[in-house]
Amino acid sequence: MERTFVMIKPDGMQRGLVGDIVGRFERCGLKIVAMKLTKASKDRVRNHYPSSEKWFKIVGQKTLKSYEEYGLDPKKDLGTDNELEIGKRVKDWLVEFISSGPVLCMVLEGNHAIDNVRRIVGNTLPIFAKPGTIRGDFSIDSADFANVKRRPIRNIVHASGDEEEAKHEINLWFKEAEIYEYKRAEEDIMFG
Repeated sequence: MERTFVMIKPDGMQRGLVGDIVGRFERCGLKIVAMKLTKASKDRVRNHYPSSEKWFKIVGQKTLKSYEEYGLDPKKDLGTDNELEIGKRVKDWLVEFISSGPVLCMVLEGNHAIDNVRRIVGNTLPIFAKPGTIRGDFSIDSADFANVKRRPIRNIVHASGDEEEAKHEINLWFKEAEIYEYKRAEEDIMFG
């Protein structure tokens, strides 16, 4: 069994989607082994997201790709087309947004939990998320609109992208004593 981290962001909290989101994870067989409502400090959010030049460039490249796809001018909207600089700005937007209100943090456990959560959550860009996914059902935000507004994409939830990220995020948001071991009734049926 694998563990992963999920955060319901301030937009999901403000829209009252907690029950719908948590229920989707539980119904497919993922087990909640830790959960807490918190108001994140800016420092904690800064530590949540990577600060490597590689990460900034990847985020910047994705942003520039959206600008190209929609025929928009990044220099006009952002004042630059430098992928590294754009990546740093996006992180700043994320820090401001995630620390702006309460978030619900969870550790989910299950068979291929990371991949299964990513499947349930849907594409990072809600406009491309399939119906039936959390982002596909609850958001229609797009990168071009968010960038023009100088804010991150409002995509309801964050979900760890890989095992290394999951371990980092779980350790950042939870103490070991806050993570519980127990057996759900249907585990023998699903995994026995």
